[in-house]
Amino acid sequence: MIESASSGATRTAAPHGTHEVFNQPAPYGGYNLLRRDHALREGLEREGASWAVPRLDALAADLADPEVIRHGYMANRYVPELHTHDNYGHRINEVQLHHSWHELMRLARRHEVHSLPWTRPQSGSHVARAASSVLMAQVESGTLCPLHMTYAGVPVLRNNPALAAQWEPRLTSTGYDPRYRPVEQKQGALIGMAMTEKQGGSDLRANTTVARPTLEEGVYELSGHKWFFSAPMVDCFLTVAHVEGSPGQISCFFVPFWLPDGTRNRFSIMRLKDKLGNRSNPSSEIEYNGTLAWRVGDEGKGIRTIIEMVSLTRLGCASISAGIMRQTLLRALHHTQQRSAFGAKLVDKPLMSNVLADLSLESEAATALVMRLAGSIDRAATDAHEARFSRVVTAITKYWLAKRASPSTFEALECHGGFGYIEDSMMPRFYREAPVQSVWEGSGNVICLDVLRAIDRDHEALEPVLREIELARGLDPHLDAVIAWLRAATGRREQMEGIARRLVEMMALGLQASLLLRFSPSYVSQAFCASRLGHDWGFAFGTLGTGVAFKKIIERAWAAEAG
Repeated sequence: MIESASSGATRTAAPHGTHEVFNQPAPYGGYNLLRRDHALREGLEREGASWAVPRLDALAADLADPEVIRHGYMANRYVPELHTHDNYGHRINEVQLHHSWHELMRLARRHEVHSLPWTRPQSGSHVARAASSVLMAQVESGTLCPLHMTYAGVPVLRNNPALAAQWEPRLTSTGYDPRYRPVEQKQGALIGMAMTEKQGGSDLRANTTVARPTLEEGVYELSGHKWFFSAPMVDCFLTVAHVEGSPGQISCFFVPFWLPDGTRNRFSIMRLKDKLGNRSNPSSEIEYNGTLAWRVGDEGKGIRTIIEMVSLTRLGCASISAGIMRQTLLRALHHTQQRSAFGAKLVDKPLMSNVLADLSLESEAATALVMRLAGSIDRAATDAHEARFSRVVTAITKYWLAKRASPSTFEALECHGGFGYIEDSMMPRFYREAPVQSVWEGSGNVICLDVLRAIDRDHEALEPVLREIELARGLDPHLDAVIAWLRAATGRREQMEGIARRLVEMMALGLQASLLLRFSPSYVSQAFCASRLGHDWGFAFGTLGTGVAFKKIIERAWAAEAG
């Protein structure tokens, strides 16, 4: 008889005529992801979101259900299909998704993963929502794309009060209706974003889509294309174009799938992208040909209008990266504590202990940084210092955590041996999922250039970041050396573009080190600083130096569930 970690029930394995199956871990599952995560719970408390712990605990309980974990697997196994026309030749632009996708969307909307700061605007609401994203990403992150866009699209839509009054109640609703029909007939709605074009990519000012004014004030007809439009099954989306006669002056527009008269809007989904990862979430190319759109924000100020959406979706990328790092670490710990080799449990082998402790440091630092960033977004509306901090640290956090998720996930996969390379382990899916967070919402160089642009616009933009790092001055000599380097490097503005990646990396590491030194156990912070900021580290995970409390770090990461 085998005890299943997925359900707690015993099951009888099919007999093998040639051998007995033993020394295999129980199936993964059944863990409350919040109760097992010291770093996440401490971040919620520290950033003013302790009130949300009961609701997040309820989400974590749902995510522990083996059937929900299986939905994550199935939604990626059976990928979306595009149906361009109906049986009679009418253009319908419908994307068919697996049942498991819809079940995950229902779960997430029920727990307000898409809407919490707008339905419960109180201290810590962005922190609580970021934490829900960290948790959700540990089961399936493709569904988080439309959920994050809906969360991020609400404040942008408020630039057009009439549209906001009509759409915000549906966007923030906890209901979910996947059917293609006018929004007035649905329980809830989703909003997407279509900005980049073939010739421009992240350079939105190179866009060629034209918006021609109609006879109705504020309504336009779009003509052009978009190279990437993720989640094209949404009910509406935001896009950018230049108004006819004003090339280069980009405006922001709202495009509904269904028009007020109940007919379908005029645009064509040309194809779905065949992507490396994020396969449950459809991404598409579309063409506009007389597509009706409503302007949001001032004419010619479209990039400034939509930038808030981009900023909040970058927080989403960072939270997904932190979630993937945490989940793959948890799976590695689950496996190595039950698998034996060469006379002992893998977790007790010194080499494996080094690897697992190193991954644990990376995950805790990622979680601490995401929680601090989300806290600054919460406070930005009333605190100028926090507003300036969040403006820059959003880019820094998105850049660094997205970069770290891939190597961290790969190392956790390797902890499983050949088992981790098999799709049924789900580790390959997490590994494929990690890179997309680095590519979307601005690839590495774009993000670093955004940091430099922020400095060009405001020469004091980095000061809140440096001050935050300096809150831990004197607590570790390695961090003190980083502070000195950053002060010197940021004083040479004419040389900063060439070292922009190094600069952003050092600010991210400095922020993580400062947070760990102030709020985590000393055996965690000292090991992090010695490895990431000092010279007591190699070029791969598992190269921590001597004197590191491997066992304590691993025990903290595994964390027996709190009550």
